[in-house]
Amino acid sequence: MPRFPAFSRAAAMAVAALLLSLPVHARQDASTAQPAAQASSGVYYEIFVRAFYDSKGNGVGDFNGITAKLDYIKSLGVSGIWLMPINPSPSYHGYDITDYEGINPQYGTMQDFKHLLDEAHKRGIKVVMDMVINHTSDQHPWFKAALNPNDPHHDWYVWAKPGSDLKAISATGGPAWHRARNGEYYVGVFTSAMPDLNYDNPAVRKEMIDVGKFWLRQGVDGFRLDAAQHIYDDLRTDMDSPVALEKNIAWWTEYHRGLEAIDPNVWLVGEVARHNPDDLTPYMGPLNTVFNFPVATQLIESVKQERNLGIGRGLAYTYAAYRAHAGGQFDDAPFLSNHDQDRVMSQLEGNMAHMRLAAALLLTLPGHPFIYYGEELGMQGSKPDEDIREPMRWYRHGDGPGLARWKGWSTSDGPDVSVEAEQADPDSLLNLYRKLIGWREQVSALRDGALHNMPADDPHVLAYTLQDAQSRVLVVHNLSRETRVVPLGADAHVATILLQSKSGVALASGQVSLPPYATAILQ
Repeated sequence: MPRFPAFSRAAAMAVAALLLSLPVHARQDASTAQPAAQASSGVYYEIFVRAFYDSKGNGVGDFNGITAKLDYIKSLGVSGIWLMPINPSPSYHGYDITDYEGINPQYGTMQDFKHLLDEAHKRGIKVVMDMVINHTSDQHPWFKAALNPNDPHHDWYVWAKPGSDLKAISATGGPAWHRARNGEYYVGVFTSAMPDLNYDNPAVRKEMIDVGKFWLRQGVDGFRLDAAQHIYDDLRTDMDSPVALEKNIAWWTEYHRGLEAIDPNVWLVGEVARHNPDDLTPYMGPLNTVFNFPVATQLIESVKQERNLGIGRGLAYTYAAYRAHAGGQFDDAPFLSNHDQDRVMSQLEGNMAHMRLAAALLLTLPGHPFIYYGEELGMQGSKPDEDIREPMRWYRHGDGPGLARWKGWSTSDGPDVSVEAEQADPDSLLNLYRKLIGWREQVSALRDGALHNMPADDPHVLAYTLQDAQSRVLVVHNLSRETRVVPLGADAHVATILLQSKSGVALASGQVSLPPYATAILQ
């Protein structure tokens, strides 16, 4: 059983001073404006409606299918769900919308959607919907009208002017300009089927605020803002442009204020797919939070290498920057993977011990962690995109009532990777997720606490303190396949093992012993 040096003396003294003098934060975000975080886990569950549960028997997941599975979702302990696009669209994924105030008829009716909202709210589950307003579908009536240069909608899109570089590369790496049927060229950051809207046009800005207000009136609790950085960040040359950033921030500030007129508690989480924390910081304030892409990469790589790659130090830096920028009122949205990335279990090459450790790392971070449907089962999936958005695995033998069949499975997941099999196994990944999410309900500091890194000399250990008005804990993770004995030092101020991810954690004589890949919450 290896023994490793204690936390450095300077670190121990700093933590001791911190614990005695740290200002109390009721939340890292604005608690009075965040009903989704009330005495709950703060965890959100991302759902691709088409793939989740089919109530009609036509193979396509739908709203009534999600409603039928709300008790399963509730059993996870999550506070909310994020629904990928639910509007009419010519594509299977829905990220090219043809009617912003309509419902995809494959998913049901507006009445079905409102029933889902009502039933979710009865269970204390918030509902966040995908808001895709950087671009429309090229099949949208607005774009069809815009092909006429004399139509007012022509100025709703971004058209080439004399001198435009029609060979320019977009911010996402493909061609930026696409030729329309009328012979003109328009910007489509993602594809030619997704023409970008012109947010310099006041009519576009008003319309998109009105769209948000419409859905708030239906009862949704907030929005996941697709491609939030690309409203003005269109070309590769815009990616580090202070002008594009300033205009992005001005728009999202206007948008947030507009929606608050309908719902002062509206919650906005932005997709800003940048991997430098400094690129995320400016969005704090205009939005409630953004997805933490840098920490997602760090978590996965640390687990794969079984080494602390600076997670605590990086988060402490990030949160300090957020706090300074947003006047102390900020949130975080950590995650492991989403619908645009290979599933976690595939990134970890099917290693279940690593998967369990990744879950423990994610779910002991403050803020609003997001998990992707099927992640709690260990579903695998690697790109192309369709293969990471496959049907939810409900049954051991891959078939049963409600199974979505919009596509077949591409992975080798066996019968053990299913809700049916894992429900009955107390040691399953599913039940580990339930346990870890339950910790967040039990210990408020895990979701709301200010994080302070506790540097350790052992590169296979990650430790940090979390403190809020109600509780203060020390979180310690063993990232390795061997038992680690970690001296805490006289100033660690912990007396008990509050929670542990697996049996065998021991605290004695000022040191904690953690079995392989174990997590302990000390108090």
